[in-house]
Amino acid sequence: MGEMGKVYSSVVVCPPTSFSSKGQQQGAASTSDGTTSNNSKFVVHRSGLSVDVAAASAQRSMSGQRNNDGSLDETLPVTVEPIDPPSTMKLSVPEKISLLVVNHSAQSMNLQIQMRLSDMTGVVVCGSSYVGLGEVAPSGGSCTVDVRLVALVAGLFSVRGCYIVDLSSGVELAQPALFDVFVKLPEEEGGVEEKKTTDVVDF
Repeated sequence: MGEMGKVYSSVVVCPPTSFSSKGQQQGAASTSDGTTSNNSKFVVHRSGLSVDVAAASAQRSMSGQRNNDGSLDETLPVTVEPIDPPSTMKLSVPEKISLLVVNHSAQSMNLQIQMRLSDMTGVVVCGSSYVGLGEVAPSGGSCTVDVRLVALVAGLFSVRGCYIVDLSSGVELAQPALFDVFVKLPEEEGGVEEKKTTDVVDF
């Protein structure tokens, strides 16, 4: 039995994080407390990205803002997030991953999804690295696409390298890391290895 009581600590403040380009970060304004601000009011951690973008779009519409103020829905007009991604993968075993693509912009887009090998580490694309999605409707229009991934080495990795390309305008939208996955080493077959013995015959 241990002692019972209260644990006290100092106040911990978690600042909001944003997914923005280097140019936007350089243009961030300094606040009174010495930190930088680029008008980001959202926190993104892997899945749930499309919900965050939709919320940012709704907030901007209610406030009447129409200019590019660096809000999330303007930074990422199209989002990609995995549907029920795996938490673990087996080494050298390809696995199919379903992705949800959502168009948050006000116009339809002719989209293509790309998984770029140069931006991937540990877990890479297996098979075709790009898929044409066709015309995706505006204001929340969505589609799903399957990609195949394979783990090359064991360890904990973030699945990166996903890009959305608007084939009509040529605009490329780099997506944040899709999910984290732990790659397991292959288990030893047969458990403990049997000890082999040899008979020694004296002549």
